[in-house]
Amino acid sequence: MRLVHLDLKGAAPRVSYLEQVFPLLSQLGANGVLIEYEDMFPFKGELEILRSPFAYSEEDIERIQQLAEQHKLEVVPLVQTFGHVEFILKHEKYQHLREVERFPNSFNPHVPDTLALLKSILSQVIEKHRRSTWIHIGADEVFHLGEGMDSKNWMSHNKGDVGTMYLKHIKEVLGFLTAQYWGLRVLMWDDMLRKISVGALRAPRSLLGTVALVARACPAAVPFLTKYVESGFEAVWFASAFKGTTGPAQAWTPLSYHLKNHLSWLKVMQAVPRLAPLRLQGVVLTGWQRYDHYSVLCELLPVSIPSLAICLQTLVNGGFTEEAKRKVLDVLGLESVQLEQSTCEGRGAFPGVEIYHMVEQVNGHLKESILKALEEESAIKGWFSPYHRKHQFGNPRNMESFGSKVLKLHEDWESFVRDLRAQLERIYFPDTVEEWMEENVNPYLDQLRDLVRDYR
Repeated sequence: MRLVHLDLKGAAPRVSYLEQVFPLLSQLGANGVLIEYEDMFPFKGELEILRSPFAYSEEDIERIQQLAEQHKLEVVPLVQTFGHVEFILKHEKYQHLREVERFPNSFNPHVPDTLALLKSILSQVIEKHRRSTWIHIGADEVFHLGEGMDSKNWMSHNKGDVGTMYLKHIKEVLGFLTAQYWGLRVLMWDDMLRKISVGALRAPRSLLGTVALVARACPAAVPFLTKYVESGFEAVWFASAFKGTTGPAQAWTPLSYHLKNHLSWLKVMQAVPRLAPLRLQGVVLTGWQRYDHYSVLCELLPVSIPSLAICLQTLVNGGFTEEAKRKVLDVLGLESVQLEQSTCEGRGAFPGVEIYHMVEQVNGHLKESILKALEEESAIKGWFSPYHRKHQFGNPRNMESFGSKVLKLHEDWESFVRDLRAQLERIYFPDTVEEWMEENVNPYLDQLRDLVRDYR
């Protein structure tokens, strides 16, 4: 299986955009989507507090699944069940479930309310995904586990460690899923298991039969795979990345970086047959949209579509062959791809291509052109300094020498930004548009706006 990860904890696209993207995914070789809803899920009742004001409706969730079915894409929902639960633990109502009181990252596994809450979250999500045969329970990066008082007490009373405590909670979650939803298969990230001994992993035998691990961090994977074989796991998945791993504030996707990541995973895949009975069941192409609920946005989905196309075709063809390259260019309507420069030539014909080109402009020229005008223009430095502006005095003769140039630059960027905003609004909800503009455009454009206002 080749699942494309849609991380909705930031920049969740409107369903109308997914209508355009799903056929593309299918064409490029994906056969599933891993959907990490977080606060975009239409939680009901007690859980309604978890919903974003722009959360999908129940009709949207149904529509997404119909679209997926239409394009032969399996839908796998992802629900975080241990770490990365800031969207839950930031609420005062659930603050008592934190492992460490100060941090909203991870659940305290010793409070009975934790499991009760997870059961109702999982139930609501699974109820709305009755066609799905898989669920992903996350379970990665459980920061500060073992640092809370309850955990310290548990470890001293049970002569246990963080690993056994981690497994105990995961086993409770899996116990609920297997008892409640017969036949539902479970995926989880593997990073927390890497520090746990083979002995401890072998102990909860019932756990192994119901879960498939998704291994991350490619170069380190092979030694861990050997450990998982010894621990009795039979199926493994790999998690590559097509965006969202090269910096929390990354706005432009580095193509060659992500291609190399997939080429490395292909080498690991070639080693799997030697690790029988372990077998490779699938690959998740992750596309993180935020590093966590509180961080800024990484690259927007339309910006990373060329990267996604290259990565999917590399997996399909066993390398970025001529055939893979030709397919990418044909499907995306491009003339060529410059991997090292992370650029594409040609107008492009993929969903959101306008945003792709406009973000390229913002990324490459906005800051540069404004700072150049403000800092290199000697008449501004000499006759319109912050001191002049603060005290509102200046010689019109000298001010006119740079005025028309600055006004034109301002007008050009304002008009460009209006178009960009309109394009973003077609794909995204207002909170995403606002956040992206605040982070990527306003820090520079506001400086120009202020100068123009003072000039006038």
